[in-house]
Amino acid sequence: MHRIGSFLPGASVMASVLLSLVCVLAALPTKAQTGASDASISRGASSSDDGVAVNPGGRRWITVPAVWGRITAAELGLVINLDDPYSVEVGEYYIRARKIPASQVLRVRLPVKATLDRQEFQALRREIDGFFGTRTQGLALAWRQPQAVECHSITGALALGFDPSLCEKTCSPSKPSRYFGSSSLHPMRDFGMRLGMLLAAPDVAQAKALINRGVQSDGSLSQRTGAPAHVHFVSTSDSLRSVRRQLFPPAGPASEFGIEVHLDQTEALRNADRVLIYLTGRAQVDGLETVRFLPGALADHLTSFGGILDKAHGQMTVMSWIQAGATASHGTVSEPCAHLQKFPHPQLLLLFYAQGASAMEAYWKSVAWPRQSLFVGEPLAAPFAR
Repeated sequence: MHRIGSFLPGASVMASVLLSLVCVLAALPTKAQTGASDASISRGASSSDDGVAVNPGGRRWITVPAVWGRITAAELGLVINLDDPYSVEVGEYYIRARKIPASQVLRVRLPVKATLDRQEFQALRREIDGFFGTRTQGLALAWRQPQAVECHSITGALALGFDPSLCEKTCSPSKPSRYFGSSSLHPMRDFGMRLGMLLAAPDVAQAKALINRGVQSDGSLSQRTGAPAHVHFVSTSDSLRSVRRQLFPPAGPASEFGIEVHLDQTEALRNADRVLIYLTGRAQVDGLETVRFLPGALADHLTSFGGILDKAHGQMTVMSWIQAGATASHGTVSEPCAHLQKFPHPQLLLLFYAQGASAMEAYWKSVAWPRQSLFVGEPLAAPFAR
């Protein structure tokens, strides 16, 4: 077992990582699917015979489907837990901020605890499916707890269902998401997946600030004018948690998006300005108070338990990113081991977001095996929305 929490080195780890990399790249779509044009998006100085952009240093830009449009408030459901004062206040604020129609707001009663058992979850899912049917493509869950369904994240279980076999061995590969890397604008219609994102923050005031950042972000970078937004893909001395560096694109400007990509080798960014994406790999990330995030910023750290929000476990959680000013983040709720497929693919996250996808869509499209993935933030944030 190569647990991210255990720092186990060795050739077998690298073999597992390389196999994961091959599987991730092999899973990428090469043709547009539902909701896309026949075009695709790629970047780079030149192209190889397989259509993947490359640069002289050997790093490649992958090709993703060109997608026009995104999930909006008209296709988003909101779930509020009436037994949780945080959920009620944050949910009502979100209704006003995003103008969520009353017909798309479900009020439930749930135990306010970190983890649901599978029976409690099935009751919740029946209530959600019965209320929303197929008319919503995603959900904003207005709470901090529950965050998990046994070994699954609450967002993963609601989208993909509960798989008992995963909890027998959480380090195993989990069933893939057909939404990964796809051009779909309607995951519920196309794949039977209702995406989810938790409106979680350390307290109500910070949750309202999170929502405000999401609303403020909409279309803020669509003109591609002015100073660039900065994307930081960071490699640290923690080699196991930095496995995503194999997926990083070339550094440099992506002028068509108004973005500058940085490949940083450091333990932590400090005094970085206009940060749109910050992906790193450490159990704890220092210096966040010095980073100035743009509205709509995405940020996460590849570690085992970033999605466990209710107790101390020696690792930073997604809450630290939200508190620092990010608008969405990702963490796992049970030991995933060093499978790249269980974490956001850096290029997919960037390229879908830069085409105008919402934060929820960009994050979900970037994770191949998301059953253990907790997605947290303001789901409709869309800085590149046209």
